[in-house]
Amino acid sequence: MIGIVDYKMGNLASVINAFAKVGAAVILESDPDKLEQYDKLILPGVGAFGDAMEHLKSNGMDEAVKRFAQSGKPLLGICLGMQLLFESSEEFGSHEGLGLIPGKVVAFNECRFDHPHKVPHMGWNELFKQKETPLFQGLPDAFYLYFVHSYHVQCEDSYAIGKTHYGYTFVSAVQKDNIYGIQPHPEKSHENGLKIIENFVKL
Repeated sequence: MIGIVDYKMGNLASVINAFAKVGAAVILESDPDKLEQYDKLILPGVGAFGDAMEHLKSNGMDEAVKRFAQSGKPLLGICLGMQLLFESSEEFGSHEGLGLIPGKVVAFNECRFDHPHKVPHMGWNELFKQKETPLFQGLPDAFYLYFVHSYHVQCEDSYAIGKTHYGYTFVSAVQKDNIYGIQPHPEKSHENGLKIIENFVKL
């Protein structure tokens, strides 16, 4: 069984539809006590980091997600869900994350841009594989996905499985053991995104 953490942050319908397209049924789960019954878990998210953590903490879902991650079963964070996997974020102040992967979430630093870019980073861009991972099985070394974000993660290269260039190069996909995260939206990324979702289902 594949569960989607339902904490009132994100367009869950498009995620559900994407899994249906690869023949996988998913269940929306808002009860933290039931997370352990799932074989795989999706942590989606759209919106502000601080608000998301407040929603997760309101009923103990934050601790339930941590326990699931420690179980060794596959966990995938998408967009804001990926950012929540990290230790902290500077979005609208300083906020503590789930701390499952060492690193932090920072705003795009326009002073570093190689030429002017608009923030948020919105639209199609390339993800460049940094290492072999089951999540990107069957995809080329560089492929396009759909992005919408104003903040990105900073972490050690050992956790980076994908990077993207927008003004400068940033980490756009991560893996730490059974924990995966991807900044772009696979559910909005047509064939490439569906391949990532299919690969996650097969883990």
